[in-house]
Parts: sequence; C-alpha cells; structure tokens
Amino acid sequence: MPELTRSQLKRLIEQEQILVDNHPAKVGEKLKGGETICVTFPAVRATEVVAQEISLQVLYEDAHLIVINKPAGLVVHPAPGHSEGTLVNALLHHCHDLAGIGGELRPGIVHRLDKDTSGVMMATKDDQSHLRLAEQFQVHSITRRYVALVHGLLPRDVGKVDCPIGRHPLERKKMSGKCRNGRRAVTHWQVLQRFPDDRLTLVELNLETGRTHQIRVHFAEMNFPLVGDPLYGKSSRIKELKDVALRTLLLALGRQALHAKILGFTHPISGNYMEFECPLPDDLQVILTYLHQKYRYDAA
Repeated sequence: MPELTRSQLKRLIEQEQILVDNHPAKVGEKLKGGETICVTFPAVRATEVVAQEISLQVLYEDAHLIVINKPAGLVVHPAPGHSEGTLVNALLHHCHDLAGIGGELRPGIVHRLDKDTSGVMMATKDDQSHLRLAEQFQVHSITRRYVALVHGLLPRDVGKVDCPIGRHPLERKKMSGKCRNGRRAVTHWQVLQRFPDDRLTLVELNLETGRTHQIRVHFAEMNFPLVGDPLYGKSSRIKELKDVALRTLLLALGRQALHAKILGFTHPISGNYMEFECPLPDDLQVILTYLHQKYRYDAA
C-alpha cells in the first residue's frame, strides 16, 4: 500500500483496523503465506481548523494538489498567535475535494515559506500525493529557486554554502549554524547584479535542502544579511544609505527581501515534471526598478 507511510500502517494495526485471517494483526507479525489481510480505513475526521474565505492566487490545481502564489504576510499553518487567517484556513475554504491527510480532512503542507517571504508554494489533497512529494523533498529532487536582495557586495559570482542549521543556543526565535545538533543545509547562489554605490547585491538561490530560515541564516552568518530582515539583519544598514529615495523604499518594504520564484516537481500521480514561476511582487519590483534605473540596467 504505497500511499501509506509506515507510521500510518502501524497506527492502523494499533487501532485493530488490520486483520489477518479475521484476527487483529500485531506489529512485527510474520506471515507464512496464504493469509487473508483485511484493512479498514476509519472515516476521515473533520479538522478543528476553521475554513476562512481568504483570497488566493492559484497557479494550478487538480484533484491531488494545488499550487499558489503566497503573498508576504500570510502565515502558512495555524500556530500559537496565528490560529486563524493562515494559508491552511484559506485552503480549507477553497478546496472542496480534500481526501484527507493522516486521517484528517485538511490540506497537506509538504513545505513552507516564512510569513514574510512571498512566492510559489504547493499543498496536497490526499495521502498518496503527500507521501510522494515529501519523498521528492527528502531526496532533494525538487527545484526551488529564490531571489533575494542582500547587503554587501558578494566577492564571487557563484558560490555554495554547506553549513548545518539548528535552533540558536540562546535566542530561541532564531536558527543558527552555531548550534550543537544542526541538520545539514545547502544553499547554492549566483549573483544576478551588484549595486556597488549602495553595497547591495541581487542574488538567485537554489536550495538543495529546506531548513527553517535557511537562506536568511546562511547569508546573515556570511555578513550578507537580507535587506529588511527583522530577525537576522540590522535596520542600521538601511539607515546608513546615503540615497534618501532608496532608503525610503527599503524601509517601506517592512520584510526580508526574499521571493520564492520557481518551484518544480514531478507530479505525484501522473509522473510529469511541472514547473511554476511567480514574478516579483510589487513591493520588491519597485525597489529593483529604482536600482535598474539608477544603474542604467535593462529592467527586462
């Protein structure tokens, strides 16, 4: 039963929903051959999360998954302090064909974007799609490309950061590469443009792994923090800019200058490769348009 994980099967055994020759199966039970195995799936439970009518920009949707352009400011999953108004609340209202994830009638979140990161992300509608896409993330076969504006002038045109990330030892809201038990995190980057007078660099990032705050931590710890990052950056770096107009635009951004531009994956059911791209949102585009004009780059 490839649509189920080992933990889901174990839970069904513990709930006596799997019978071997009409007797409840046991975990680790060995079969001799010829037995009749009966699996009963309990009814899908309703989730406690409230469905809310929240506008979504849907890039693609079918019976198995949905791809959206997440705006900055939208929290992905309900959590303390954000019990409503999240992407999951919105998907519960929008998707009328959810088959359930883990026995609960809810969308499956296989990856996340930070609240203030904009761009393309997806969610699943059934267990089989959720499991197969999760496996693609685990083996790093998903295409994930981001665009970021960072403080400082990167000395090389391309590079790679391979540094574990875990919970910061002192500041619990932050992640860090200076932790004892971090998980491997790999970010590939390529310079798109440098703005030398303002000591800013526009970079494209390709994620090999997807740890919490991965891009933000990697670049902050290289002393190239993302512009506007309230957690890993310093507002003083914006305030020190001599260009008043640019300084005003960056302060008005109110978030880290990070956008998930491209997401590519193999469809969990059809097996076809699919790729989606989201253009920069207005708050980032107005900054780049100003920089392009200032440095006389072709805005295209």
